[in-house]
Amino acid sequence: MGATGSKLEKALGDQFPEGERYFGLENFGNTCYCNSVLQALYFCVPFREQLLEYYTTNKSPGDAEENLLTCLAELFTQISTQKKKTGVVAPKRFVQRVKKQNELFRGYMHQDAHEFLNFLLNELVDILEKESVTAKSSPETSSLPEKSANGQMNGQANGFKKEPLVTWVHENFQGILTNETRCLRCETVTARDETFLDLSLDIEQNTSITSCLKNFSSMETLNAEDKFFCDKCCSLQEAQKRMKIKKPPHILVIHLKRFKYMEQLGRLKKLLYRVVFPLELKLSNTMENADFEYSLFAVVVHVGSGPNHGHYVSLVKSHNHWLFFDDENVEIIDESAVQTSFGSAQEYSSNTDHGYILFYESLGYNNN
Repeated sequence: MGATGSKLEKALGDQFPEGERYFGLENFGNTCYCNSVLQALYFCVPFREQLLEYYTTNKSPGDAEENLLTCLAELFTQISTQKKKTGVVAPKRFVQRVKKQNELFRGYMHQDAHEFLNFLLNELVDILEKESVTAKSSPETSSLPEKSANGQMNGQANGFKKEPLVTWVHENFQGILTNETRCLRCETVTARDETFLDLSLDIEQNTSITSCLKNFSSMETLNAEDKFFCDKCCSLQEAQKRMKIKKPPHILVIHLKRFKYMEQLGRLKKLLYRVVFPLELKLSNTMENADFEYSLFAVVVHVGSGPNHGHYVSLVKSHNHWLFFDDENVEIIDESAVQTSFGSAQEYSSNTDHGYILFYESLGYNNN
């Protein structure tokens, strides 16, 4: 433990970022799926800062109710306030809370890092929404909007629709998609907005993220049994449909669909495809009239040839250095090492490291 720490400190030398902490996380049997996601989130600096602030402003007596948000805030605070620059922290309380909250993560089976990330972010949103409702439940604010099944807030007040509550989790991760459907008979366009915290992309062999995003936003024709009911025509009609990113998030999380159910096998199979992801990404294929630029700062990597076994590690960029987090172990790596998790162009390869969840931070708009 100490040797690893001193090795990392020696490697960085005078370049060790002031005030930064690089700590490995102890594995409790099968919790690499959790550790890899936590490291990516810890180095999502705006998210980390808001969590630390939450911990500071919500420190209360020991009888206060413990939840996933308080446990995560406590863990991040524990890491950031360590006297040493490097070492290992045991996220025991947080892991216990995850298992208590969701039976899916109990036991010692191999878990899915994307499912965990999804569960965690949605749980944090729920807790913050409930806290906001509790804080506002005074006589003048008692007419609170009702919550719909998808976790969004709905309600009418004086003829105006109340805006859904936007938490700091939303401010970091939430974007808006627009689903546009054009009736091919009357040319009427129906647009429906929906929010997202991450984008799940279908992948193919020998492709790139840019290509996957292009496919995500490509035009699809609805015909035969898939015809669209047009309100203007009052009947089923052939139509064209496409999905576009209307409002990009500050932190863009991309999930590559590497695990696919194969009918002929009757089970999930891992797609070992080579998918190239750039260090700098432009969302030019998905938005109208604007390029939105992003910089890669974390990759959750699945190591292994199948969906039911394997290991998760994370690659993280911090202060212009790339680091490799493998549970308790932390090492500095060269930027070029990120390319080893693209996957292989050959179907059978000894390299089973594959980028699974990508974290990009926005650099801002570049209007054409």
